[in-house]
Amino acid sequence: MSDLELATYAAKEAGKLLRAHFGQEAAVDEATHHDIKLALDKESQKLIEDILLQARPGDALYGEEGLAGNQESARHWIVDPIDGTVNFYYGIPHFCVSIALRVEDEIVVGVIHDPMVGETWTVEKGGQPMLDGKPIRVSPRTRLEESAVFVGCGKDEAALSTGLERFRKASLRARKMRMMGSAALGMAYIASGRLDAYVESRISLWDIAAGKLLVEAAGGKVELSQSPDHADAYSIVATNGLIPIEEIL
Repeated sequence: MSDLELATYAAKEAGKLLRAHFGQEAAVDEATHHDIKLALDKESQKLIEDILLQARPGDALYGEEGLAGNQESARHWIVDPIDGTVNFYYGIPHFCVSIALRVEDEIVVGVIHDPMVGETWTVEKGGQPMLDGKPIRVSPRTRLEESAVFVGCGKDEAALSTGLERFRKASLRARKMRMMGSAALGMAYIASGRLDAYVESRISLWDIAAGKLLVEAAGGKVELSQSPDHADAYSIVATNGLIPIEEIL
């Protein structure tokens, strides 16, 4: 089984778990003002970990719910077991499983699986990005006035302020604005031509690793700026590579 096939299998198995529990009362491990951690996050990551590391025992896993495997390995699986946990908890069927493989600091495999809609995005470095086995490409739109833009707002005051100001500026220009609750699905939608841009001032690596490879392989552009005070956190601007997103930043 190739790395891409393995990641796809793991994502879909985790998706089955999430779908089976969707709409049921979920145990909350931690609740803050802007976020929720579920026991199911850990259960989903453990399922993914078991599949990946049993097949690749020398590899490392870096996930939202912690580390596993050989952290000295050049091969790191980057996992978000539920991207959109708050959506899941509130019964909103917009969340996904995101798995990427990083080898020597380069993302070489990406999988994003939406278990509720039943869609799976897959990509390998240098290969054709796919949605359910069919090739995809970013939109051909070139004007903000015809674009759909996803703006994320971070969880601290500074990031929230930046996000809201960007949303205000973009609302005056773009055709439609969205705040969707899943960065990974937002990037998958850009790669598929459904959205034209996604911007957020602070986002974690596990949210965007698979999506970055997917967007770039589909003809788009992703710019990351590492946060000076948060390890593996970034500001992100992801677009179809055509619209003048700098006009709203």
